[in-house]
Amino acid sequence: MDTENQTWVREFILLGLSSDWDTQVSLFVLFLIMYMVTVLGNFLIILLIRLDSRLHTPMYFFLTNLSFVDVSYATSIVPQMLAHLLAAHKAIPFVSCAAQLFFSLGLGGIEFVLLAVMAYDRYVAVCDPLRYSVIMHGGLCTRLAITSWVSGSMNSLMQTVITFQLPMCTNKYIDHISCEILAVIRLACVDISSNEIAIMVSSIVLLMTPFFLVLLSYIQIISTILKIQSTEGRKKAFHTCASHLTVVVLCYGMTIFTYIQPRSSPSVLQEKLISLFYAILMPVLNPMIYSVRNKEVKGAWQKLLGQLSGITSKLAT
Repeated sequence: MDTENQTWVREFILLGLSSDWDTQVSLFVLFLIMYMVTVLGNFLIILLIRLDSRLHTPMYFFLTNLSFVDVSYATSIVPQMLAHLLAAHKAIPFVSCAAQLFFSLGLGGIEFVLLAVMAYDRYVAVCDPLRYSVIMHGGLCTRLAITSWVSGSMNSLMQTVITFQLPMCTNKYIDHISCEILAVIRLACVDISSNEIAIMVSSIVLLMTPFFLVLLSYIQIISTILKIQSTEGRKKAFHTCASHLTVVVLCYGMTIFTYIQPRSSPSVLQEKLISLFYAILMPVLNPMIYSVRNKEVKGAWQKLLGQLSGITSKLAT
């Protein structure tokens, strides 16, 4: 391959979801509303946990981290996507594309490890409740949270450096809504077999390892719940895990489908829809799931709203 064809591109063009103007405007309005709900919902969850002392437990410490990750992940993708929906020239600079890949990939990895950590927390709560406060002490919770952030960030840094060392030649059109790793490496004008293997290996380490830890935790949890004789006791034990289990099923399902076998990956349209699911839908759903299905969070909301109502009544009089 000659030197002329090895030219490095300075920017990429994101093709997005549609080229039809009316469709783009409709999507802009829809995604903007969902993004605002994401930011508001997750920050309200964080604020509620901070204000209510009853929620100062390991479970809600990890939920605070999860909510912050969700907002950050959505912010790494959605604002740029919104800007491109209304722009004629849908370009993203090389450095911005690399930064977007690093943050989205890193935050995604952090979320999966956090879900495994939260599964362990639920395992201790259900299987060893008398020693829960001793095992899940503040120091351990902090170390587990730091491990989640460091492991996700290091994997993302490695993948980003490897990906953007590839020569893209003159091919600068990314058929995606963002700088997603599989979409970017397809632009390379060299053999990408080693990159596909690296993606599969990192997926196994950072996705499948936490997944199997979650699976093992829930096997133990279900086994313990089935040994509880009273129906009320079984319901109460299962209820402590219901919100987390719902998020785990939603979060792990599509990612395993997308990344474990890059060579047999879904179509480009499917990849775009999966990215939208994680960037827009999951961050909206998480606070709703933890609010609607969690009695402690609902109780904290009612307490806070009651206090606000009392303050409003006093100001009015």
